[in-house]
Parts: sequence; structure tokens; C-alpha cells
Amino acid sequence: MGRLFAVEIVYRGIFQKTLAKNISRGIVLAASLEGKPGTSFGRYGDSPERNGIPAKYFAIVATDDLTLEEGMAKYEPKEVDITVCVDDTLCKGVESWAWYGLQPINRLTKAGGTLIVTSKEPPEKLMPMIHQKQDPYKLAVLKGIPSFSGLWVYKDDHTDVRILGAIAKLLPDMLKLDSVKQFILHEWNDAVKVQSATNSYNRITAQNVSPSQGNPEKPFQFELLKWHEMRDGVSIPCIAPGHKMDDPATHATGGFQPARNPTFKKWSTRTMRPVIDFDTCIKCTLCWLQCPDSCFDVTPEGLYDANMEACCGCGVCEAVCPVKDCVTMVNEVAFKDNSSQWEAWRKNKDTYNTWLKGTIANKADRSHGFRYKGQYEEQTPEMLEIAKSS
Repeated sequence: MGRLFAVEIVYRGIFQKTLAKNISRGIVLAASLEGKPGTSFGRYGDSPERNGIPAKYFAIVATDDLTLEEGMAKYEPKEVDITVCVDDTLCKGVESWAWYGLQPINRLTKAGGTLIVTSKEPPEKLMPMIHQKQDPYKLAVLKGIPSFSGLWVYKDDHTDVRILGAIAKLLPDMLKLDSVKQFILHEWNDAVKVQSATNSYNRITAQNVSPSQGNPEKPFQFELLKWHEMRDGVSIPCIAPGHKMDDPATHATGGFQPARNPTFKKWSTRTMRPVIDFDTCIKCTLCWLQCPDSCFDVTPEGLYDANMEACCGCGVCEAVCPVKDCVTMVNEVAFKDNSSQWEAWRKNKDTYNTWLKGTIANKADRSHGFRYKGQYEEQTPEMLEIAKSS
């Protein structure tokens, strides 16, 4: 048997589908120019692909046909040489809206393999988000803003060819730069794209990550029930009723906090989260009423705390809030946990307000992609400039 290579591309459903497909397809077609057979396929999880929900594409390449057949006999790879994360907010882990629970972004990355992340942030800013892994691996950051080359909108910003160039540098046994160049010219006949891939090849570097580095949190784990452990009939446990909230400063109780699903974490779909200025809140109830996921908890004094275990980051609360800067959407990269902002504010208002102002003032650039027609296209020049100069 020969050598089997595997690459996974983790992307946000619909919005980055074309991008992921281009990368996966490009890997296979470029490798075929070296006589290596391969296959490219998408996998959504156990549910249909939805807006912004984490999904995957896989590229499988082998040194010969028999090895490829052996690799294709599996539903999907159990480990990969390279994981490509095309949106840095996915570094905190992904939940595919199936029953797997939150999965680390590097879960399939084999020992000594590489995690490639497209981001404007340096590795030290991303590492606190990425779960620790038992085996050492490598982290490579490809500079760039999130690319929305998706199913509904295609924005040609060279992210796909830049990633191909990076892969050629980091895994030359599977793919060489000359093959990437040849594929790009055949596919697009675009010398500028060839240059973008070459720039990426020349500039990409990877740093070693030890088992002690990263987020030490243990992600959700489970074991499937055995047949003799299942209940009679068809039933599932319901979600418990909610309860009053406890004020951490006075211990007064009041308001209402709904109970949430203990295993399904919608926050893995989040690219931005709301930051609340409780001092300017007028208790108008609009965020609470309009939130499509009912993620706001009603505090004892009638304020509204966005529950970060339930928030998917859609930004509706920011859009409907009538008070300027009372709700501000901030890039998920700026946060390390899902702790309650209201509890932090109640414990020490001065400290919270200092944090609030600094977080809003220094918030990393991020686009929802939902604001207005033409917003994607406005970002293209910035991405192309990054491809030329970074």
C-alpha cells in the first residue's frame, strides 16, 4: 500500500461553501497533475447545511489507486494531515447541529499535522481559543479576513489559491507548488492568482504546538447507549423549567432564566457576540422580544443579560436596540469564555465598564455579512491587497 493524505476544510455553511469546495477540488486536481489520484466531497453533519453552521469538505489524495480505494471505504477520515479553518472564530470548536456535541477544531489533526487558520490575528491570540490536544501538532496562520466566497455570494478574493499555496509549502509530499500553479492557470488562466499562491507559499510559516498549549477545557463527551440501557418506547428528556436569577452582589432573587439544552451549544455558530452596557439600558424589552433564540435572561432588576451559552451571534439585538452603543457586536476572537456579563457588572461596575469601553474601542474587525447588498464586494479589495502584500 502507498501513502494516503487527507485534508479537511472546516467552513461556515452556505456563506463559505464555494470557498471550501474550491480548496478541496483544487487539492485533488493539482495532485492529479503529479499522478496522484484523489477525491473531494462535502459533509454537513447529520443535518442539512444551514446559514453559518459549521460544515466540512474533505480532500483525499493517494499515491496510487489501490490506496485511494482503501481510503474511500471509510465514511470520512478519522485523522487528517491538515485541517484548514477558513474562519478564525471556528477555532473555539464546532457543533454541526448534530448530536456530536462541541468538537475541537483540531480533533482530527494527526500528531505532527498542521492546523491552517485564515485570520488577521497572530497565533498567540488564537491559541487560547483552540483546545489542547494530546499530541503535538503545528499551527499556521494565513493572514486575511474571513472570506465569504459562498453558495449565495461569490467573492473572488484569492483565499482559495492562497490556501493551496500554503498547503504546497506545508505538505509537499502531497502537493507541490508547480502543480498548484499549473492547476490555477488551467482553471482560471489568471497570472495574478498564480502570484497570490506563490506569495502564500513563500510567506507561510508554522509553529509547533505542544500538548500543554491551548484551551484546557474538556469539550462535551458522551457514550452511546447500549440496547439494554434504552427506555421503553420513544421518548427523550424534556428541558427543565426555568428559574429565578440570583444577584451575585445582594443575593436577591428575581427575574427569569430559562433552562437550556445541556448538550447542544449554539454558540459554536457565533462569529460575534453582543456586549451590553447595562448603565445605559432603558429596559425597553426589544432585545428580549426580538431575539430569535430567546437567549436573554431577565435579571432581578429587569435588565437583560445575553446568555452566551445560548447566543448564536445573529446581531438582531444590536439592530433593534434604540440606545446608541447599549448593545455592540464584537468579534468572538476577543473572548475566552461564555461567562455572564451581567454578573461581572454587578460584582464590580467600575471594572466592568473599563473592560466594556476597551473591548468596544479595540474590537477586531468583523463583518456579519447580513447588513446590506454589496457589503461582500466592498471587502474584496482589502483581501486582494493582503494577498499582494502579506
